[in-house]
Amino acid sequence: MTSLFWILPLALAGSLLGTAVLRRYALSNSLIDVPNARSSHVLPTPRGGGVAIVLSFVVSALFLAWTGELAWGVTWAVIVPGGLVAVVGFLDDHGHIPARWRLLGHFTAAIIGVVLLNGLPAIPFFGMALNLGLAGYLFASFYLVWLLNLYNFMDGIDGLASLEAIFVCLGGALLYVISGNLDFVWGPVALALAVTGFLYWNFPPARIFMGDAGSGFLGITLGFLSLQAAWVNPVLLWGWLILLGVFIVDATCTLFVRLIRGDKVYEAHRSHAYQFATRRYGGHRPVTLSVSCINVIWLLPIGILVTMGKVDGFTALLIAYAPLVVLALRFKAGQRER
Repeated sequence: MTSLFWILPLALAGSLLGTAVLRRYALSNSLIDVPNARSSHVLPTPRGGGVAIVLSFVVSALFLAWTGELAWGVTWAVIVPGGLVAVVGFLDDHGHIPARWRLLGHFTAAIIGVVLLNGLPAIPFFGMALNLGLAGYLFASFYLVWLLNLYNFMDGIDGLASLEAIFVCLGGALLYVISGNLDFVWGPVALALAVTGFLYWNFPPARIFMGDAGSGFLGITLGFLSLQAAWVNPVLLWGWLILLGVFIVDATCTLFVRLIRGDKVYEAHRSHAYQFATRRYGGHRPVTLSVSCINVIWLLPIGILVTMGKVDGFTALLIAYAPLVVLALRFKAGQRER
């Protein structure tokens, strides 16, 4: 336990200082995100700072496993696929990688991680234990690939993806505490601290962007942490999915509306609900803070109720998501910008 007093601060300090170094590197090598018609920012800003999150968390996770605070099996299942996705994102940040090769890398990483985690356990569903067997491997792989890509889609305004990751990790750690599984708290806490170090540089107005390496890593890592939670206690999977609600609903609603409209979904756009909200309210900070309020005031209590066994997990998921869907459509998710 005493090892936590230096490992956890290491995650925070490593990311904080690492982002500063990466910002200088980006400025020196012209790794600048220049605003265009599809951007939600107005000033040229360095990108690629998410690499600091990746490195600080990976090092912290290895130390946690070495000191016995984190199981080695879980550690490899998280950092190996996450590292692969981060490498793909890093290469894409430095030069364009065709979408088909990025997707191949994403699915390869997801499949490796799912195999290391042994797929999905039986999930409680309306009082039954739903065991998908081999189909669970396929379902989990698609879930992870969608989550890492939607996280990339949602990383479009200052601080949003960072605060979402911090909330989900700390909320997930709280669910572990409530369910009596204290041994599994430190992985999510370490990731939250790594993201907090980066947030210092990314809070609106951002001085550096996360980049695909960071957003993809966070998406797939949060996905794996949610699947690990399912193996600890299947009910916890519903709790993690509820905590991820804002990102899942906005990205999924936007995708379906664009598909219905016949738009080319692989093309860059500014039609997510949070992007419309940013333009309506004239800045990134009001939207980023509003999402955080929704997370804490609405989603976290529902996740806690599920963990305490007060309500069925799938029923709670529908209750949690319903107003988010209404809100996303109210802010014209997927509609063409006028």
